Amino acid sequence: MDTNGIPQTTPRFSATFDPHSLSEIRRAAATGIYDIRGGGAKRKLPNFDDLLFLGASMSRYPLEGYREKCGTDVILGSRFAKKPIHLKTPVTIAGMSFGALSGPAKEALGRGASAVGTSTTTGDGGMTPEERGQSKILVYQYLPSRYGMNPDDLRRADAIELVIGQGAKPGGGGMLLGQKISPRVAKMRCLPEGIDQRSACRHPDWTGPDDLEIKIAELREITDWQKPIYVKIGATRPYFDVALAVKAGADVVVLDGMQGGTAATQEVFIEHVGIPILAAIRPAVQALQDLGVHRNGKNSVQLIVSGGIRNGADVAKAIALGADAVAIGTAALVAIGDNDPQYEAEYNALGTTAGAYDDWHEGRDPVGITTQDPTLAARLDPVKAGRRLSNYLSVLTMEAQVIARACGKSHLHNLEPEDLVALTIESAAMARVPLAGTTWIPGSTNP
Repeated sequence: MDTNGIPQTTPRFSATFDPHSLSEIRRAAATGIYDIRGGGAKRKLPNFDDLLFLGASMSRYPLEGYREKCGTDVILGSRFAKKPIHLKTPVTIAGMSFGALSGPAKEALGRGASAVGTSTTTGDGGMTPEERGQSKILVYQYLPSRYGMNPDDLRRADAIELVIGQGAKPGGGGMLLGQKISPRVAKMRCLPEGIDQRSACRHPDWTGPDDLEIKIAELREITDWQKPIYVKIGATRPYFDVALAVKAGADVVVLDGMQGGTAATQEVFIEHVGIPILAAIRPAVQALQDLGVHRNGKNSVQLIVSGGIRNGADVAKAIALGADAVAIGTAALVAIGDNDPQYEAEYNALGTTAGAYDDWHEGRDPVGITTQDPTLAARLDPVKAGRRLSNYLSVLTMEAQVIARACGKSHLHNLEPEDLVALTIESAAMARVPLAGTTWIPGSTNP
């Protein structure tokens, strides 16, 4: 009421100019620079939570608890490589560089992945002794920057991943600020110490799929056709990009949705470029099916998807939609200790809170993961952190198994779209599965 007793309307924010938008306008006006962060897209997006499994009952017969086996292994790279990779679990560790991450963090990732029989990936910046030494299966990323790249490391790797794009920044390059260019990082990347670095957004020696075919052939010759060749793409035009990667000779395609975001880049990129992984999987699978290489024996091209994988249900849903494996980045960092509440006071001093810290590029991570500060990095015990990661990976695998058994499947790869329904029209259209309680797939010709 005002002084005359007249009711006043309740103040409310604009749906367009919400508090975050207003604060960003003020920050841009005050600084004249765009915001940089990691952590992937924070806007609400259709995701795996919008899908549900149809457990077996009368029309389908479930497997009995843990007495009936449910396989989880996956072979990657059987198409052309002489030595395909055999993983015990379809959950792999995505590429995160030494430079972005500390040495102990890279070691922890290798230890945790090796303990459960899966692979880890180098990321930009080259191969470290800690990572190669602790990773039984190591994928070497070959990025546009070529930082730290040399033929010897290509041969020492178990697979090579040609990075065309990443989910947080398809079409753009990442950033590593000067405070993280330590003497060791500078030496590995042939960069001046302490100077901001921006990775290139495209490879310097090829511009299209024809050139990619030549580059893949070159890498096969360097490694004597031993190593599987992955091609990683950001989720934008998945049908065409996957088809071109297959025709260029890829053994494996890695598809990264916009929720993926361990690399630091412009926030406007993270929130407004690319599509959710839920919307990208089915077009990618369709491309593989149209080319006759989806789960087709030795001639198969495997599909790894990443971007927002958190639990075993996400893993099972991605595989049911047609993926052969998944990759985790942010979740792996959380598992080894990132955003740990025990450092809440230090996160507060940085102007944030545990669970929301995303300024990984600044190199002040209290946990010692996304930093090159030797004092902070020493806080992370790679043995204990690796054990935490292996525990987490084991849980993801067991959760996915539980779901597969409930659907009557003796292997995770026997899950299929028919085992799923969607809770929203948007997710039903993206995943191409029926809206729950109906036979309707939005956008299809089915009634």
